[in-house]
Amino acid sequence: MTDVSKTAPNPDWWRGALIYQIYPRSYQDSNHDGIGDLPGITARLEYIASLGVDAVWLSPIFTSPMKDFGYDVADYTDVDPMFGSLDDFRAMLDKAHGLGLKVMIDQVISHSSDQHPWFAESRQSRDNAKADWYVWADAKADGSPPNNWLSLFGGSAWAWDSRRRQYYLHNFLASQPDLNLHNPEVQAALLGAIRFWLALGVDGFRLDTVNFYFHDPLLRDNPPLPADQPKSLGVKDDNPYSFQRHLYDISRPENLVFLQQLRTLLDEFPDRTMVGEIGDDFPLQRMAEYTSGGDKLHMAYTFDLLNQPHDPTYIRTVIRRLEDAVGDGWPCWALSNHDVVRCVSRWNDDPQQSRQQREDFAVAAMAMLISMRGSVCIYQGEELALPEAEVPFERLQDPYALPFWPQYKGRDGCRTPMVWRNAVQGEFSTVEPWLPVDERHLPLAVAEQEALTGSVLQRMRQLLRWRQQQPALIKGSIEVLDHTGELLCWIRRCEEQSLLVVINLSDQPHRQPLPCAIRQLLEGHGLRGEIDGDEMVVAPYQGLFASL
Repeated sequence: MTDVSKTAPNPDWWRGALIYQIYPRSYQDSNHDGIGDLPGITARLEYIASLGVDAVWLSPIFTSPMKDFGYDVADYTDVDPMFGSLDDFRAMLDKAHGLGLKVMIDQVISHSSDQHPWFAESRQSRDNAKADWYVWADAKADGSPPNNWLSLFGGSAWAWDSRRRQYYLHNFLASQPDLNLHNPEVQAALLGAIRFWLALGVDGFRLDTVNFYFHDPLLRDNPPLPADQPKSLGVKDDNPYSFQRHLYDISRPENLVFLQQLRTLLDEFPDRTMVGEIGDDFPLQRMAEYTSGGDKLHMAYTFDLLNQPHDPTYIRTVIRRLEDAVGDGWPCWALSNHDVVRCVSRWNDDPQQSRQQREDFAVAAMAMLISMRGSVCIYQGEELALPEAEVPFERLQDPYALPFWPQYKGRDGCRTPMVWRNAVQGEFSTVEPWLPVDERHLPLAVAEQEALTGSVLQRMRQLLRWRQQQPALIKGSIEVLDHTGELLCWIRRCEEQSLLVVINLSDQPHRQPLPCAIRQLLEGHGLRGEIDGDEMVVAPYQGLFASL
């Protein structure tokens, strides 16, 4: 049955939305080739809708040689046969809309695949029609690259092409050449591709590496990173990329003008949205620039909570810095995604803990996430409290892993198949999948948790549905409270409701004086916290919500 409340016109549906991220290769294999696909996603949409989320976000499904698993696009307006067809996409879109779910897709427009026809033409000569569609530059007199820019995936950001006798820029793999968005024709082509998907009926976009669209046309060297300055979040210390201050290769001022053009296009279509991924030396400042004024991104996220630190002081500081910087902008928060170690392993890696403790932590972390001001991305399997999978070296697929192994194991551990039943291959596929199913995931499979009273899946579903009934948590302001020790405390306020939020992410019980007067404890969310006189008492990995 269609959820009429979710299908009625609502241009601000994204504000405070819960967005469920799907990694298509690993969600459900319908044609028995070991790789997830669009019909597989369509078959599982009722499950997603049952969680109480507002939207799904699909990682790339475009035609691609899959050197970086779809983040190297060879055709911006078609589906890779691996995932199905445009008709399969339309069927998935129609079913999602019928269930009251919005559909967002990835857009990777800072770079393409080297197998895109645009690049195939561009590299043929210096004077063809697309010669200036990518970032080309002459070598220095000694044959070395034009400057010192580095690739996130290791080594120089420049690759030599013998046909043009020039270098081309690639911020990621050498097979992912950077598009030259200084060229108006390139901008027009990319905007045309986005219009294609809007006309097809998608509800929004997640913009990959949204601050990487423009480069300094003078190709000035990046300066070294001062020892006392922050590095780009999400970049490992042993990656030379973190040794530079990225002044000239990313986050250029021209980006803002292009984002305004992109917003103008989206505004032609009702109820559409876009969220940008920001990887930067100063991510909160960039988020503020890119989401303020109502004329650029609707929302953006950074790696602040996709990083290792997670103590209460750090989390309070992240929220405060954002609130101080963002103005009228809007954040989107996540604890896990397809690029980072899953949260229950990254933030809670004690091997001595019981399954119950790990699951309690997962629910408490989710409670924190959905009570922050902003929209929320939930990564597939997060509702099951899946830990990071172990992937043996011989099964690695991630090209990012190989140059930095074994200190960095890459991103495969968070990309392994979704587990639907404690059965062969987790019922993801009938054959050996592209990445192995971790045996530790099988007891946490959807069917097992659906049949187990009080499972973490059932608790997550209860929490998410409860949150969707709290207007203060969806659209309210936030005030972070001091002097609350190990307890994370803040107040969310809107016209209809004011709430005190208290979360304990530690493995110890905590008792603290109430930071403000409350009216009553709220129930229905599944967390256990108590008020004892004028004190709040919160067990490990628990919390409370109270009306003011």
